[in-house]
Amino acid sequence: MVFYGDSITDQRLYTTFAETFVLTRFPQLSVRFVHSGWGGDRVSGGGGGPIDLRLRRDVFPYRPTVVTIMLGMNDGGYRALDPALFERYSTGYAGIVQAIQTALPAARITAIQPSPYDDVTRPPGFEGGYNAVLLRYSRFLQELAAKDHLALSDFNTPVVEMLQKAHATDAALAEKIIPDRVHPGPGGHLIMAEQLLRSWNAPAVVSDVAIDASSGRVDKSVHSDVSSVETGHGLRWQQTDHSLPMPVDWKDQTLALAVHSSDFVEALDQERLKITSLPAGAYTLTIDGAAAGDFSADALAQGINLVEYPTPMMQQAAEVHALTLKHNNIHFARWRTVQVPLEGAGFDTAAAESALDSLEDQLIVAQRVAAQPKPHRFELAPKV
Repeated sequence: MVFYGDSITDQRLYTTFAETFVLTRFPQLSVRFVHSGWGGDRVSGGGGGPIDLRLRRDVFPYRPTVVTIMLGMNDGGYRALDPALFERYSTGYAGIVQAIQTALPAARITAIQPSPYDDVTRPPGFEGGYNAVLLRYSRFLQELAAKDHLALSDFNTPVVEMLQKAHATDAALAEKIIPDRVHPGPGGHLIMAEQLLRSWNAPAVVSDVAIDASSGRVDKSVHSDVSSVETGHGLRWQQTDHSLPMPVDWKDQTLALAVHSSDFVEALDQERLKITSLPAGAYTLTIDGAAAGDFSADALAQGINLVEYPTPMMQQAAEVHALTLKHNNIHFARWRTVQVPLEGAGFDTAAAESALDSLEDQLIVAQRVAAQPKPHRFELAPKV
């Protein structure tokens, strides 16, 4: 699949978050992800060339079965709604869709309603604000998606709602979610990735396990294999989930504020563990010998979400994401420092491009290996 867009796509954040989610949640699925965003792009193209060249060079050669298109932030001109600019955007966007459908008739297209200009944490620069312009562009995309049978993902409204909640919680920190009002940081991009994944019907549940501590009975094991349950002075068992959680860097305060001001965890990151029939008291959960957290018997009986704690599964998912970033960076280097700037300059770049492609292939293999689930030994023992 190819991500196409302007500088917000060029940040390689919502794109790599979405890629890591797919790799960790569907470790047996073979999907190749290609970043083709270019800062400053409009529907007519930009610094990477006019739109026909951008599509011919940066989309069509990969023969994608899925293409996302995110444009609009630059097209509106950062001013009140201009009918001429809106006409240029609507005509140009429809032309991009038609070009893709002609060249790649089997490709599924996701139209992305542009992410917001932050008129929430700081006052609008003019009456109504620039985000109102982007919302008008978004309504056009709704109409186009219905007419041309496109998938549609709203990067605007849910992010604005998140910003409003974050601003009410911590106004100063909320400003850092979209620090320049245009380009979100990781927290904003994670919520954008959520919207894209939800438009693809991404599942919420990583795993859902319930065990009766008194009998050792496994009452529930959704997307997980549970075995070797031992009772007495706590509880021990082996668990192999079929997938990994989405890695979230809870130490990043701005990202954590964005996540806690959204429904990201509820919608996409549920790694549930429920232990019933424990004697009253406090318990320490260890996984592979490392402490994950301390919990009361009541909290365990109600169920906890393991994504909120340091676990080997979260660490493994973070390693997958690190490989996601590395292979995307190699692709970027090949594309933006070799292929495009040296094209037509009389240099033979084939060997360099081939070497970088080979290196990226190696990283993608390593990424897929790293995403494969592993068995883990769980133990609940009374807290000392």
